[in-house]
Amino acid sequence: MAATTTAFQRIKVSDTSKTRRISTGIIEIIVGVFIFLVFAAKLSSDIVTKFVMTPGGITAGKMADWILPSRLTLTLLAGLCVVIGIVQLVKGFGKASNSIMGLVFLFFIFCFLTWQAAGTSMNLAGMLASAVLLAVPIVLAAFTGIMCESAGVVNIAIEGMMLMASFVAALVGSVTQNGWIGLLCGVGSAVLLAALHAVLSIKYKINQIISGTVINIFASGMTAFLSSKFLQHYQDLLNNPPVFPRFEFPLLSKIPLVGPIFFNSNMYVYLMYLLLIIIQVALFSTRWGLRMRSVGEHPKAADTLGINVIKTRYMAVLLGGAIAGLAGTFFTLGSVGRFNEDMTAGKGFIGLAAMLFGNYSPIGAFGAGILFGFADSVGTKLSLLGSTIPSQLISAAPYFITMIVLAGFVGKGHVPAADGEAYTKE
Repeated sequence: MAATTTAFQRIKVSDTSKTRRISTGIIEIIVGVFIFLVFAAKLSSDIVTKFVMTPGGITAGKMADWILPSRLTLTLLAGLCVVIGIVQLVKGFGKASNSIMGLVFLFFIFCFLTWQAAGTSMNLAGMLASAVLLAVPIVLAAFTGIMCESAGVVNIAIEGMMLMASFVAALVGSVTQNGWIGLLCGVGSAVLLAALHAVLSIKYKINQIISGTVINIFASGMTAFLSSKFLQHYQDLLNNPPVFPRFEFPLLSKIPLVGPIFFNSNMYVYLMYLLLIIIQVALFSTRWGLRMRSVGEHPKAADTLGINVIKTRYMAVLLGGAIAGLAGTFFTLGSVGRFNEDMTAGKGFIGLAAMLFGNYSPIGAFGAGILFGFADSVGTKLSLLGSTIPSQLISAAPYFITMIVLAGFVGKGHVPAADGEAYTKE
C-alpha cells in the first residue's frame, strides 16, 4: 500500500512538473512573438538606437557607446526568446528555469528600451547603476528572510524593522551629525523589533504571521506619529542626517562598464556584496550553516543530535533583524538624506518576493533583487523618453514575473520543511 501511494505521488509530481514546463515555455514564446509584432515590426530598418555606456559624471571605466540597428536587434532577441520557449517545451531547463525566466524578462525590458529610444539615445549604464542602488534594500530584505526562514521562522516584519531603522538612523544621525552612530542606532532599533518577534513567535508560540503584522503596524504608526510630531517641525535639527558618499572601489572601478555600474557607489552597495558572500558561504559551506538549516528542516531531529533549536532560531531572527536594520538605514543615510513617512514603500515585502524568486538562495535572491531594481529604474526613466506607457506598469512587471515563476516553479523550490512551525522541546 505504501509503495502504491509513493508511486502515485511521483506520478502526480511528474505531471505537475510537466504542466509547469509547458506553460512556462508557452509564456516565453508569447513574449518573443510580442516583441516582434509590437516592437520590431513597426520600425523601419534604417533606425538606430544609441545607448550611452558610461554613467554621467564618471570618468573611470569609460566604455564606447552602443549604436544598434533597432529592428534587427529586436528581431534577434525575439527569435532568441522563441527558441528558449521551444527548448523549455521540449525538455526544460531544470533548476535553471527561474534564471531563464528572469533572462527572458531582461530581454523584454531591453527590447522595450530599444524600441522606446529608437532614433534617439539613452544612458543605459546610468540606468543600470541606478538599478544596483535601488536593489540594495530589496536584496538585504531578501537576505533577512533567508536567514530567518532557514531556521524555520517566518518573518514578514521586515518592512517594520526597516522603517523603524530608517527613522532612528535619521533622528540620531541628525542630532549627532555622525552617519556611523546613526547607522548603529538604526540597526539596533531593528534588532530590538526582531527580538520582540523572536520572543512572541519562538517563546510564546504566537502565530508568526500575526506577530510580524503587529510589528509592521506598530512601526508604521509609531514612526508616522513621531515624524509628524517632531521631525517635520524641526527639519534642520532632527531630520537632516549626513549621507554616506559614493567612492570608487580600487582597481575594480576601472573595468569598462562593470566598474562604473557595480564598483562606483556608496558603502551600502559594497556591504551588499560582502553579505552575499558571507551568507552564501556560511549557510551552505559551514557546520554552522548546516545546523541552522537542519533546525529549519527537522527541528526534532536536530534537537536529538544535540543542537539547541530555540537558541538557533533566536540567533537567526536577531541576525536577520540586523540585516533588515542595515537595509532601513540605507533610505536615510545612503539615499534620500531625510526621513519621510512610510518611505520604505513595501520594499520589505518585495524582498520576500525576491527570496522566493531566488529559491531561498542568497545568490538567487541577489539576482532577483537586481531584476526588481532594474524595473524600478526603467520606470523612473520612462517620462524622460516621452513614453505613453505608464511608468507604474513597467515597475509592476517584475511582480507579474514573480507570480508566474511562483505559479510555475515554487513547487520545485525548496521551502524549509518546518518553516513557520513553532517548536516545543520534549
